[in-house]
Amino acid sequence: MTSHDTTLDDSTSFDDKPFAIDAVGLTKIYGSGNTEVVAMRDASMQVAQGEVVALLGPSGSGKSTFLTAVGLINPPTSGRVTIKDKLVLDGESAHANLRAFRRQHIGFIFQKSNLIPFLSAAENVQIAMQLNGKFLGFARRRAIELMDYLGVADRADNLPSMLSGGQQQRVAVARALANHPSVLLADEPTAALDGQRGRQVMELFAKVAHEQGAGVIVVTHDQRALDVFDTIYEMEDGLMHKQPHKVQQTTH
Repeated sequence: MTSHDTTLDDSTSFDDKPFAIDAVGLTKIYGSGNTEVVAMRDASMQVAQGEVVALLGPSGSGKSTFLTAVGLINPPTSGRVTIKDKLVLDGESAHANLRAFRRQHIGFIFQKSNLIPFLSAAENVQIAMQLNGKFLGFARRRAIELMDYLGVADRADNLPSMLSGGQQQRVAVARALANHPSVLLADEPTAALDGQRGRQVMELFAKVAHEQGAGVIVVTHDQRALDVFDTIYEMEDGLMHKQPHKVQQTTH
């Protein structure tokens, strides 16, 4: 029986890179008085451009609350969210048109690919650009380029029902990248995949971060591919902690 450690390169550093995401002191409280529930308390995270971050924690720990706050879907009760040097949220006060800002700067991937079943794979990618006012010809060309980059260009004209789970997630990633987002957020994207396909998707997020320069946060319970990530955070009882050391994965 042999073992080896896979460790991130010690030269990897994001200290001199600007933040794609700077979330400071995020707190989310539901209800008041006897019904008050603190879902997240004073959570902070900085993600550099080109950095891929894993966010771990048990169910109910506040991970999704944090992700939807950073994703401008569910504003925090207090705290600040800055995306690519733009202060977007200060508590529940918006400093931008959140819907338009999300479309232009943030890409989302969820547990299920949520592809539109009656559109082809390429059309599912195109529609994200068309909603942002891009012409059909441009949207089609970029959709095919992205799908080629992600290894599914040969499935461009297939309906989602004709794709495997891993292929559907790759199309979902292409759709999330369509508008050149500064930030990519993924919530349990490998929950429905087996170990091999799950790892492939995690490696894909690292590829996107490092090659496209996006700041990427992946919420996950999957401990099998943590060596893929540059930085690891954990949440428990609404509190955020950054792991102090680089990740090591031992295989037997």
